[in-house]
Order: sequence, then C-alpha cells, then structure tokens
Amino acid sequence: MDAALVRDCVHCGFCLPTCPTYDLWHEEMDSPRGRIWLMQEVLEGRATLNATVAQHFDRCLGCMACLTSCPSGVHYDRLIELTRERVEQEVRRPLSQRMLRTLAFAVLPRPKVMRAALPFSRLAPYRAFRELAPPWREPVAPPRETPAAGERKGRVGLLTGCVQSVLFGEVNRATARVLAAHGYEVVSPYGGCCGALALHAGRREQGLAMAGRTVEAFRAAGAETIVTNAAGCGSHLKDAGLDVPVVDVSELLAGADGPARSPLPLRVAFQDSCHLKHAQGITAEPRAVLRSIPGLELVEPAEQEICCGSAGIYNLVQPEAARELGDRKAANVLATEPDVYASANPGCLLQVSAALRRAGRPLPVLHPVELLDASLRGLGQPRLRT
Repeated sequence: MDAALVRDCVHCGFCLPTCPTYDLWHEEMDSPRGRIWLMQEVLEGRATLNATVAQHFDRCLGCMACLTSCPSGVHYDRLIELTRERVEQEVRRPLSQRMLRTLAFAVLPRPKVMRAALPFSRLAPYRAFRELAPPWREPVAPPRETPAAGERKGRVGLLTGCVQSVLFGEVNRATARVLAAHGYEVVSPYGGCCGALALHAGRREQGLAMAGRTVEAFRAAGAETIVTNAAGCGSHLKDAGLDVPVVDVSELLAGADGPARSPLPLRVAFQDSCHLKHAQGITAEPRAVLRSIPGLELVEPAEQEICCGSAGIYNLVQPEAARELGDRKAANVLATEPDVYASANPGCLLQVSAALRRAGRPLPVLHPVELLDASLRGLGQPRLRT
C-alpha cells in the first residue's frame, strides 16, 4: 500500500458505475472508492488487515475500468497490486482457497503441465476448472523464426505465453504469419509465462522476476520489440519497467500497409479486453484491424466497460461472481446475433465461450488476428473454434 497514492482519491464516486463488483452487490467496500478507504484505514491503524478486510480486496477483478472513469488520475492499478502483495504475505486464507491457488499456479503458468493436465480437467475437484475447460486443445507453436515477406521492417519477438500457447496455439501461428506478411521478421524464443498471472494474484516479486526472464530471452534472440497478443501479458510487461519496447499486435497492424485482403463475410461481435482497453488504453487499433477486412461486419455488444469475469485466475478463485459476469457478457454478445465472438485475450475467449456453452448457444471464438490471417490467406472462412 502507498499512502501518497491513497490520498490522490477524492472519493467522488465516478468509478462506481463501471465497477463490476459494485454493480453486482452495491456494497461500498466492493467498489474502488471503498477499497481505497479500507487501504487508508489499514495504513493509519484503524483497521486490521484480516480475512474480513482481505476478502474485499480479493473480490476485486483488477479490470481497471476505474482507471478509465477516474477524473483524478488515481493509480488504482498500483494500489491494488501493492495491497494484494500484503494480503498474500500477511493473511492466511482458508485451506480450500490455499489449495485452489496452489493448484492454479502449479498448472496455468506451466505450459507442459497444462498440456498434460488438460485431458483430465473434467475430473478436477473444483467446479470452476471443470466448467472452464474448453472442448479443444491447440498445443501448436509458430516456427522459432518466421522470415519477413518483402521489405524487412524490423525483427520482433512474439510472446507465445502459457495459456495462449496451449489453448489458443493457432492465435500465435496466425500472429507470426500476419506480422511476417507485413514485413516483420518474427522470432519466438520464449515459451514460458511472463508473470502476469502471478502479479495480478499478489505474487508481485515472482511476477516481476518472470517478466525479467522473459525480456532476457527476447534480448538474446535479437528482438528489437516484444509483440503480445494477450492483453493481460501486454499490460504486465508494459508496466514492469523493462528496457525493451512492448506493443500489442494491433498497434503494429492498425493502419499498416500490407497485402491485399480477401472478403470475409462474417458478423463479428468484438469485446474489449479490460487490460487492453483500460490498462493499455487500446481501443481503436483492434477495431481498425477488423474493419480492414472486406465483407466483415463489426458489431459492438452492450456494456463494453463491464468485465466478463475472467481477470487472471479470478474465475477460479471467485467463481460465483465470475460466472454471473460471464453469463451477462454472453447475453450481450448473443443480443448482437453474431457469427463469431472475438476478443484479444485468451482469458476472455475462455470465459465467454464457457458462458455461451452454458446458455446452450456456443459460438466460434477467435482472436482478431486470426480473422485478419484468414483474410490475407484467402481462406474464405477461418478455422472456427467452438
């Protein structure tokens, strides 16, 4: 916790309408303003950081919608990061929660373990694991190096990630192909976790150390820029104080000259990922990528500012709230009557696809870069993942 950052909050309440947990429960302590009050009470010794207080910090999704709506520039992202670190160090959670978090971190940041465990996910002792387990596996990786097509613009490193590489491997392959088609030489030297999951769950030092290892791997491979296609990873690496530029793939592609695109007659519901929209401030670029595809109709689900409930491991450790938010997001997506649901983050794709299955109306789920890849390759229809 940081007393100076706490004092920046003027408690105006502009954050309340965009906070998912306040919207669910209308409880002041489950809003950004209320959580900052709690931080101040703990810092000034009027409250103890016990299990009762900690639960309000645990209930925060870390979606950062409050950053976008705050008129005072409060660094809530930094505040909740430091607070969760203290909670992780000082508060002893119930045994069931400790076991759940141990299982999550034994599997999710380790692609090899995740690949081995995925076939048995339906037997997991926790409902959230069983419910979120997708009916597909894509443990495919892009080539270690993909040469640029035409005039070379630069050498970029593609972060393939942990969850992304196992469950959405085709996203990485499509990203490498699209970047190469736009003149970038692509190298993929690192197949591990960047540390985003750890940092967002209160394991701050571990998360920053993993980010450092990630950068070293890309630096050794001669990458001039790190490109991410997972919003949470990009947000984490951009905030980690690294000395290598980090960009989302849409930032490189939006408005870029590239090969001719073939028509793709699909109605696509695009959902903003919270860590792309609120943490990185990127909204126009992925839409520009989609609008560059002839024949594609882009539609906007309602309540774009409200998180889908994924939020790192939130949908595992707070499954009831996450499920309610996921069902709400799925209903908004279905209301647009799309052919495809798209988002630029693997957590969102997993969360909403599970909610669509619960609703009995599963849709193909794709990353925007997969749609662009299909258009560039003239496939007519991308490989649909349902």
